[in-house]
Amino acid sequence: MNPVEKGYKQVNGIRMYYEIYGSGKPLVLIHGGGSSLLFDYREVISRLESQFQLIGIDLQNHGMTEHRDISETFEQDAHDVAALLKEINVEKASFWGFSNGGNTVMQIAHLYPEMVEKLIVASAFFKRSGMMDGFFESMMEATLDVMPEPLKINFLNLNPDFSALENMFDKDSKRMQTFEDWSEDILKGIQSPTLFISGDKDVMKPEHVVEMWRLVEGSQLMILPATHGSYMMADFGGNVDAKLINFTVNEVAKFLN
Repeated sequence: MNPVEKGYKQVNGIRMYYEIYGSGKPLVLIHGGGSSLLFDYREVISRLESQFQLIGIDLQNHGMTEHRDISETFEQDAHDVAALLKEINVEKASFWGFSNGGNTVMQIAHLYPEMVEKLIVASAFFKRSGMMDGFFESMMEATLDVMPEPLKINFLNLNPDFSALENMFDKDSKRMQTFEDWSEDILKGIQSPTLFISGDKDVMKPEHVVEMWRLVEGSQLMILPATHGSYMMADFGGNVDAKLINFTVNEVAKFLN
């Protein structure tokens, strides 16, 4: 796994980091909260770089991208991704977003429909009631010491600045604490072919993912025997279910082709 291109672009007042692997039809990979492009997509990239041009992006306050002192919103992340893609001359692509990245790619489809070929929304949500019981209550009390250790280590390896880690955790937590339900019109308005993926033991309820699937006309649904993301990446113990990830990635490739 060697990127064919990597670097920074000045986007909306910050330097954003990106990496490109492989060649072919562009597929943009958007990571989840507290994470970075390779933490979430290493397994995916290793399996798909021979078939697509994979563009991984670190979002504001994450990975190797610069920090802001403004609130994080999914809309802001969507604007940042769209602006970065324009900087690297990608006018239209498919998008795969995991967790918070799934919310971000739905906003890209809502705000920049002309840029979206196909959409993969993995482990995302659009209403507070869609998350497992107690999720938002626990977010209200969240402190840095509850952040999973592998995510902390990953962040500090990429950005050895503890105050930046605190900023990212603070901004990510506040985004969840202040999240307000989206209008169903955001999902009903998605025009591009869409695939929803989730685990049956995920942090969002399977019923919620079914509700999203029903709102996006003609979309596809895949609920796997998995925890949050274990169908596409290593779990927090570093365990990789290679057969399950192979299955997910093969289905995604079929959907994109």
